[in-house]
Amino acid sequence: MVMHETISNKLQEAFTPESLQVVDESHLHEGHAGHRPGGETHFRVYIVSDAFKGKSRVERHRMINSALTAELAGSVHALAIQAKAPGEGGS
Repeated sequence: MVMHETISNKLQEAFTPESLQVVDESHLHEGHAGHRPGGETHFRVYIVSDAFKGKSRVERHRMINSALTAELAGSVHALAIQAKAPGEGGS
């Protein structure tokens, strides 16, 4: 299984999101710290879930980081997160 599928599956299981997108942005970081040939090192997550209602941005990030502890301790070098509760606007 490729890393973006692993991340998607773990976030789906942990948060039952109404929307989820995991984007491998490793190609944008060639020559930067943590980049490895073959990619799968830098990801961006867009997630909307009821689990984030009433939570601060920091709390949401901590929740996601906790769900992905093994991946962040292993091959994932960077994870950009945009986490929202349903009905929250903005980008």
